[in-house]
Amino acid sequence: MLKDSEKERYSRQILFKAFGEEGQEKLKAAKVLIAGVGGLGSPVAMYLATAGIGRLVLVDPDTVSLSNLNRQLLHWETDLGRQKVDSAGEKLGKMNSDIRVTPVAERITRETCRGLLEGADVAVDCLDNMKTRYLLNRACVERGVPLVHGGVYGMLGQVTTILPGGGPCLECIFPRKKERGDKIPVFGPTAGFTASFQALEVIKLLTGIGELLKGRLLYFNGEIMECIFADVKRREDCPGCGDSR
Repeated sequence: MLKDSEKERYSRQILFKAFGEEGQEKLKAAKVLIAGVGGLGSPVAMYLATAGIGRLVLVDPDTVSLSNLNRQLLHWETDLGRQKVDSAGEKLGKMNSDIRVTPVAERITRETCRGLLEGADVAVDCLDNMKTRYLLNRACVERGVPLVHGGVYGMLGQVTTILPGGGPCLECIFPRKKERGDKIPVFGPTAGFTASFQALEVIKLLTGIGELLKGRLLYFNGEIMECIFADVKRREDCPGCGDSR
């Protein structure tokens, strides 16, 4: 049940007929894992916290550095050297005191994934390397947890939603290849735009509203302000979710 204060706080969402109080109650009851609280994870967490997701689990082993501040909106100059999950958790708690935020300052590994995904309704991939993305993807496939993927490069962004057993997984879409260790260029607005799509996918998924990006990859090119969609399919020989796994 929603409190009177929650009905007022989320009144503009509740006005949406397909959503209503029932949709808000679903968000309140949900648990979302946010993997990475950097350029993507910061705005994803902010939008989900202010939307009223009942519990957010923030996972990131890193500390705040000066080079993060052009895009990682939950971290400020006064947070330099702090654990990102603590910096983010503190501010999210001030944005919405009705939600529960759990900071986890550890790396996502094959061993930790099981515990991190325990009870999660959806996971959000806000990571910055494919090796960890693959680990999270496989864990989500094994546990049947939906995964909302986002990625950025310069002024390019991409988003898709992985539904285990109902379409391609991340490895179907992005087969493994040798990953470069170079730092990539990122503009803050690109991360924010991509993260907004990710947060919207989470809200839709939890409430059953609209059409998800299942089997579709959304590309955004900020240089020419263009969005395109690419259909993606499951591969039977995929090591992440295929029959040969």
